Amino acid sequence: MAPGPTPVPPEVLAAGAQPVLHHRGPDFRALMLRCLARLREVCRTQNDVLLFTASGSGAFESAVANLLSPGDRVLAVSAGEFGDRWAALAAAYGADVQDLRYAWGETPRPEDVRSRVEETGAEVVFLVHCETSTGVVADVQALAQAARAAGALTVVDAVSSLGAVPLETDVWGLDVVVAGSQKALMTPPGLSLVTVSPAAWERGARATSPRFYFDWQRLLASLGTGTTPFTPAVSLVAALDAALRMLLEEGLDAAFARHAALGRACREGAKAMGLELFSPDEERSAVVTAILTPEGVDARELVLALRERFGITVAGGHGDLGPRMFRIGHIGYYDVFDVTTALAAVEVLLAESGVDVERGAAVARALEAYREAARV
Repeated sequence: MAPGPTPVPPEVLAAGAQPVLHHRGPDFRALMLRCLARLREVCRTQNDVLLFTASGSGAFESAVANLLSPGDRVLAVSAGEFGDRWAALAAAYGADVQDLRYAWGETPRPEDVRSRVEETGAEVVFLVHCETSTGVVADVQALAQAARAAGALTVVDAVSSLGAVPLETDVWGLDVVVAGSQKALMTPPGLSLVTVSPAAWERGARATSPRFYFDWQRLLASLGTGTTPFTPAVSLVAALDAALRMLLEEGLDAAFARHAALGRACREGAKAMGLELFSPDEERSAVVTAILTPEGVDARELVLALRERFGITVAGGHGDLGPRMFRIGHIGYYDVFDVTTALAAVEVLLAESGVDVERGAAVARALEAYREAARV
């Protein structure tokens, strides 16, 4: 029940367990081209989609390496761990990084983005769609529109949001979107993708940062024929193709509605136990629910007890929030019974710790909230 890596459906595991294809042969070429076409559907884009054998951070680095030259001025919008990562990556490549910082748990505001771009002259804005460390899902459409109005390109971390909540790459004018296989795409870790707009390609042609493995032009030339410049994770591509097929058969809008219902169920169940939400109590908070423990309950001990007593893995909090926060993920291959099982286990542990909890209230309210959301 962590927000990633998430459980993998049996059909996807089976696809990845098939005999390994030769990566230069016709069978793999057909597989790769089909997988790329499905990724364009999921990303809702006609732009080029590039698939790397790397974690999401590898795709992050590819965006920085291909778009920037040393000294380029960029804006990193940060309200948590992964916004900070954008800033650190750009700084490592010698960019002039300007910050727009919010307190963890805040939601970035488009008017702040526009004014900060105009103030700094930043040419590229790095955004996080879902800040997994806090559960906040930003209004990327509005943020990107503000950046574009001020003359900047946008690069969006959609690692945990792609396939879970609406993301319209082309309609929203997103220049680069970065995502990974191990979240809502229901595939084991090891693959990452970027979508690249014509404006991003144009900027990339002028960028002078060094790149080799993460060279977009090199990869695009190979992917056009269904192959890659270097040996890919063949079995993971087969698994991702199967997961994308399942997601598209369900329908993206249906998947978004399912995730929204699961998010509502989790939030309402937590509140029924008297717990305080850290992530916003809103419908788009459908990726992960961040919850604060009551006074006197160490969240780190709760996370460990959930695993040891019940075999349930949830995520802890980052940094200073470690003693107070735990996070329940509900993206990908989950249903409402997974959420209620986790809530019930939390309830048991809190009651044993002396917290005044109404037994059964969390599960009852979560199921009720899920049914309410399903009727909308």
